[in-house]
Amino acid sequence: MSDTLTVNLTVNGEKVSRAIEPRRNLVDFLREDLQLTGSHVGCEHGVCGACTLRVNGEIVRGCLMLAVQAEGAVVETIEGVSDSGEIADLQEAFHERNALQCGFCTPGMLLAAADLLNANPGAGRDQIREHISGNYCRCTGYQAIVDAIEAVGRKRSGQSS
Repeated sequence: MSDTLTVNLTVNGEKVSRAIEPRRNLVDFLREDLQLTGSHVGCEHGVCGACTLRVNGEIVRGCLMLAVQAEGAVVETIEGVSDSGEIADLQEAFHERNALQCGFCTPGMLLAAADLLNANPGAGRDQIREHISGNYCRCTGYQAIVDAIEAVGRKRSGQSS
């Protein structure tokens, strides 16, 4: 076995310490070492958004970040924000508006949507499109995704839907 480093971080509220290869990226660490498979590996170049995670409150591309770079960090995956109920309204809106089909992009799309709505629940359609532009979806055509995010934003900001 090659040299390893120990990484200590908090994942979805639980302290984690593991010896890992220094070159292992964060999404592979989460998927393979911790069996948190909600975040997907798509392009492995940070372009598609399938590997989107939250690190210290900011969304990042898990394929571009080494796990050792998350030393001491708080990492939240789709499993964590889903289990906490934080994105229940977004999940419901995606379901109601058929904003997901194959589901491959959905975890990253939900995290990007949550990031936007946490900062700006009143975001308009252009702001929504801009914010999710780094998350590719091959199935939906984005219209239903934008509709779902807009509806949740309206509800969260007290506007009528």
